[in-house]
Amino acid sequence: MARRHIVYIPGKNPKPPAEEHQKYIWRALVEGVRRAEPEVAEDLSKHQDCFNFIGWNFIYYQEQDTMNRHLPWIDAQLNKHGPTEQDIEESKSWHRKLNHLIYSIVDHFPIILKLLRGELRSTAEETNRYFENEGGIASDVREQLKEVLRPLLEDEDDRVLLIGHSLGTVIAYDALWALSQLEYLPGKVDTFITLGSPLGMKYVKRRLLGSNRTGKQKYPENIRRWINVAAEGDVTALDRSFADDFSEMVTLGNTESIEDHSEGIYNYFREKEGLNTHRSYGYLVNPIVGKTIADWWVENNDENNINEC
Repeated sequence: MARRHIVYIPGKNPKPPAEEHQKYIWRALVEGVRRAEPEVAEDLSKHQDCFNFIGWNFIYYQEQDTMNRHLPWIDAQLNKHGPTEQDIEESKSWHRKLNHLIYSIVDHFPIILKLLRGELRSTAEETNRYFENEGGIASDVREQLKEVLRPLLEDEDDRVLLIGHSLGTVIAYDALWALSQLEYLPGKVDTFITLGSPLGMKYVKRRLLGSNRTGKQKYPENIRRWINVAAEGDVTALDRSFADDFSEMVTLGNTESIEDHSEGIYNYFREKEGLNTHRSYGYLVNPIVGKTIADWWVENNDENNINEC
């Protein structure tokens, strides 16, 4: 009998202790499902044992953030049920469009990375650090995810929903490639959800594991369905359409489908510094994400011969 597993891998930057961080990520995930399918959320909320959280950030940064300073903003997000006119206007503001243009230029000409400032430079440098893999740090991070996924993919009957945010989507993609192309595990991830992902960037695609190969071996073969969600104004999600960037995966039969949700999607998370269109909590409470998780949960319910987690 198959079992259900939700695996979540967060994005860049130091995070609060994994146990605390996991608690609030789960809370946001269930709230997103509740906004889409309340009855499904009620059932899902009873099964936190199905939730696998990959706390890779301490390995990578050797430091932790504190949860307390984020709690008021998380609570505000969970009690806010849609973007305001101000949120929408700021998501499409001229300075975000300018940042998008600058980041696009850097994506084509990485040599000018040193000219970036602030969050743009931080994002670019963190991505670059991952690909350089100094001291094997990226390999260590991937291994943490692979340790969780291996037993799930060794059994073809298990049902896996993998959710990645930001740099976590790159880690997840590379781990899936290695598990299918180097370790040849037979199982597949049912649904791979990428939130605010840089995977569409030219700079990133050129450096992904398998990028130097051709044909089916160039891509992971263990993703049944890939759903990408990119919010308005999220510069990290520079290229918002993966269906065209990775279309060869469908043509070759590596995956059944790639679906983009990138028009009219708003991440209205606010914090002390203002609107943050990239934060994971804002993505998770979005009804599009919630509906995707709800559909997966219902599809793999007990009536379909699925055991508990």
